[in-house]
Amino acid sequence: MKCRLCQQYMQIKTRLDLHDGLQWECRYKTHRGKNVKKSVRSGSIFERSKIRLQSWMQFIYRFAQGLKLRQIHLIQDGVSRSTRQHLGGHREFVVIDESNFCHKRKYGRGRFGRTWNRRKWVFGLLGVREQRRRPILRLVEKRSRRHLLPIIRKHVRRGSTIISDQWRAYMGALHNAGYTHFSVNHKRWFVDPQSGGHTQHLERAWGIYKGQIWRLRGNRTEKLLKEHLSVIEWTYWLGKNHREGPLGRLLKAIRQYFPV
Repeated sequence: MKCRLCQQYMQIKTRLDLHDGLQWECRYKTHRGKNVKKSVRSGSIFERSKIRLQSWMQFIYRFAQGLKLRQIHLIQDGVSRSTRQHLGGHREFVVIDESNFCHKRKYGRGRFGRTWNRRKWVFGLLGVREQRRRPILRLVEKRSRRHLLPIIRKHVRRGSTIISDQWRAYMGALHNAGYTHFSVNHKRWFVDPQSGGHTQHLERAWGIYKGQIWRLRGNRTEKLLKEHLSVIEWTYWLGKNHREGPLGRLLKAIRQYFPV
């Protein structure tokens, strides 16, 4: 925060008599003994809010820990819409699979939800490199080659290694597109005895992603499902890669969008 008179950087001072307990102050000598003061909220997204800053920080912390909100543009304008989402290349292989996020009835009882007959599938691409996992999750109309191959070409670097099951949309097409393709016959085994390839990385990830979405009832509409998928991508592409975790990455995004 800069002083409006001298354009020097102001300092944050403790003020126990104020609601927030802090304020900006400038004591530069050209002010002739007068201190220039501003609220610590000045120029921030909290400037017009009457909620205590401590409450805001607690809210942001809970959000960063669980990422339970859906309608936040910091996520949708971030990695989920970025053209820099590329998988594969040196030391990273890609596992691909499709899954149907349909309605789930507890104990097999109760009414069917509106999503029980949803025909759209979630197509998942998971970049695996040592302990790092980076997912790309897209809703597709069908599991056909025409729908899946353009997504693979867009997000997987040419020449990368791809592991999948033996779904007919992949067989032959990935090799012709310039990828090294290993497939697993799930009717016979989980791990291919010749190549050692398997899709268990993504199978485990499906369980985690579905658990998060079902727990938050994020599967009621396609729009809501897309937003939850964006949150999952944000968590693994940006949130967990920040040295301070998801909270630090979220605060960084807030500073970028709302500079003080």
